[in-house]
Amino acid sequence: MRCPFCRRDNDRVTDTRGSEDGFAIRRRRQCNHCKRRFTTYERLDDVVIHVVKKDDSREPFDREKIRRGLERACWKRPVSAERLQAVVDQVEAQVYEHYDREVPSQKVGELVMRQLAELDQVAYVRFASVYREFRDARDFVIELRSYLDSTPNRP
Repeated sequence: MRCPFCRRDNDRVTDTRGSEDGFAIRRRRQCNHCKRRFTTYERLDDVVIHVVKKDDSREPFDREKIRRGLERACWKRPVSAERLQAVVDQVEAQVYEHYDREVPSQKVGELVMRQLAELDQVAYVRFASVYREFRDARDFVIELRSYLDSTPNRP
């Protein structure tokens, strides 16, 4: 593995552990040349699930795309990076558990929204506005009513 700092191919593994609910192996490494540490992940590569988009096009399932969407929805919200990573892990695990080759994009969006509803109300509405393609304030009100009716009273 090349060091991302000095680009030398001379490192040692200092720690190995399972990650992402068993879907990856996390390795801490230290470069033998510059002594800096970095982390690498090993993930399954064989199982490729494709997301079927609204226009019937297909693209490989991309956990980074989900993470970026969550980061945008949670921008300036009190949600830690670790919690966002946990949501991505949970969504990915559910996709791989329930689908073999293809998953509709609507199902992925619903899984993300379910997680966001529990995580942060504002982030949920932000994500819903893009995912459900709100056209005006009425769409926001309809979604908020639906959300508030389905969740228990919160402080």
